[in-house]
Amino acid sequence: MTELPLWPVIAIDGPSASGKGSVAERVAAVFGFHYLDSGALYRLLAYAAHTQSVSWSDAAKLADIVSAMDIKFEGGEAFLNGVHVSPHIRTEHMGKGASEVAVHPEVRTALLQTQRNFRKMPGLVGDGRDIGSVIFPDAALKVFLTAGVETRAQRRYDQLIQRGDTADYDTILEDLRQRDLRDTQRASAPLKQLPDAMLVDTTKMNIAQAVDMIVDAFKKDHGNYIKNALSH
Repeated sequence: MTELPLWPVIAIDGPSASGKGSVAERVAAVFGFHYLDSGALYRLLAYAAHTQSVSWSDAAKLADIVSAMDIKFEGGEAFLNGVHVSPHIRTEHMGKGASEVAVHPEVRTALLQTQRNFRKMPGLVGDGRDIGSVIFPDAALKVFLTAGVETRAQRRYDQLIQRGDTADYDTILEDLRQRDLRDTQRASAPLKQLPDAMLVDTTKMNIAQAVDMIVDAFKKDHGNYIKNALSH
């Protein structure tokens, strides 16, 4: 049985539209752990910069904005400086903005402690690009969640249509390919599977199956911790 640090972390990484958020939220619910959507932090920053007419390429000003951001997540909704902004940050445009602001090392450094502050007992499930390599390198379980780009594009398309938004599959597919390229080639926290991360390919798997794989993997190594944590 592996010895766990206080307040263990399950860290889930992977490319855009791979289902990291949906899977991470469900895994957190299974264990009663806290949940951190680190991608939402970058969307929040992109949105804050947009409202202040700050370019997503201006690393210094973006880092300054981070220091003034009051971020809260309640019931799956995001609040920025006390204002509910989930509908504004969940657009494709802000998704693109998140990818663009995240390339700056200054921005990632500025958001480092903000993310670490989400680690509270009895544990945390976090998803994001450097969640297991930089934010929580001592994570109890690291997962690389992925799927073929065409599958991811179709899922994103279906999600937008179900929400009542206008969407074009070919545009989404090209955008995801560009994001993958940008994310794998950037100098700061590039997209890649860590050597100690479990690979979960959901191309032919649904959310429930992915959740079960991750839950089973954590239980296998850390069953005693879960039993003790849930008994308190």
